[in-house]
Amino acid sequence: MATMAECRTALDELSGNLASADGDVRAAAALNRSLSCHITDLDATFTGRLENGRIMVLDSHQGPPREKAEIRLAMTGDDLVAMVGGELRFAKAWAAGRVRLEAGFRDLLRLRSLL
Repeated sequence: MATMAECRTALDELSGNLASADGDVRAAAALNRSLSCHITDLDATFTGRLENGRIMVLDSHQGPPREKAEIRLAMTGDDLVAMVGGELRFAKAWAAGRVRLEAGFRDLLRLRSLL
């Protein structure tokens, strides 16, 4: 089972990947939205913002998200680490129900190129 530190490192790596991306991926991530990532097996949540193609983690706490972020993710820590490490494709994990992504319709359309 991935630890909180490993999940935080994975989110930081994902942020770096998004910031250095080109084309459609860069455009899709260029939102300014609140973000939460609930790590279900640890029952912990990272909260922050997606701004200018970067994920800025501002806080973490035990339990589910306290407020409804504009973009909400939920998955196990192992799945987060595997996706960022390239061992698990987001689209496959999402289709299998291993990852939940909730956002407004317009944001989902924009984020689809990340899938």
